[in-house]
Amino acid sequence: MTDQEKYDKIFESNNSWIEKNKVDNPGLFKLLAADQHPDFLYIGCSDSRVHPNQIMGLKPGEVFIHRNIANMVITTDLSALSVINYGVEYLKVKYIIVCGHYGCGGIQAAMAKSDYGILNPWLRTIRDVYHLHKKELDAIESKDAKHRRLVELNTYEQCRNILKIGEVQKSYYEKGYPKVAAWVFDIKDARLHDLHFDLDGELEKIKDIYDITGNL
Repeated sequence: MTDQEKYDKIFESNNSWIEKNKVDNPGLFKLLAADQHPDFLYIGCSDSRVHPNQIMGLKPGEVFIHRNIANMVITTDLSALSVINYGVEYLKVKYIIVCGHYGCGGIQAAMAKSDYGILNPWLRTIRDVYHLHKKELDAIESKDAKHRRLVELNTYEQCRNILKIGEVQKSYYEKGYPKVAAWVFDIKDARLHDLHFDLDGELEKIKDIYDITGNL
């Protein structure tokens, strides 16, 4: 199949999907046209093998999604911050989930001593996570185990970054949501793992420096 044929097949598949759902799920298109009211904001990796709706078993309209390389929440990334703001302030999401995945290319690149050009500033933020946990990570001899652990630590650190955002703090203390969760998806068996992010405990740890609302 040529590249053009692969491209054209997408529209053929779309038409087939529409016709199938007219029979199997006739209410779908009315659902898609309605306003969205998702309870979940999912921040994940752009990896093509990980599709949020599929791994979470959710329907269209049930999860608001932001994806980037290695599921980062960086203070200078206006795209991620805008998604979080919209999710919290307007959609009133009940959970913000950061989901990393084992086998992440962004984590692998950050662990390599290589020059990735324009990617370097992005990867540096992952390397900062490594530096923060250097003692633990350097003690791990297996490269694969070290990678898996950095995936987990990076996911957890991005949840900490979310707690430093003013609208997240304000909403949580006024309404009790959004709660923040750290997950890792294992590509090998398609299983989700909850890292049990300690929201209240982490808020307590950062209150001396990152309190924006006066509630911490």
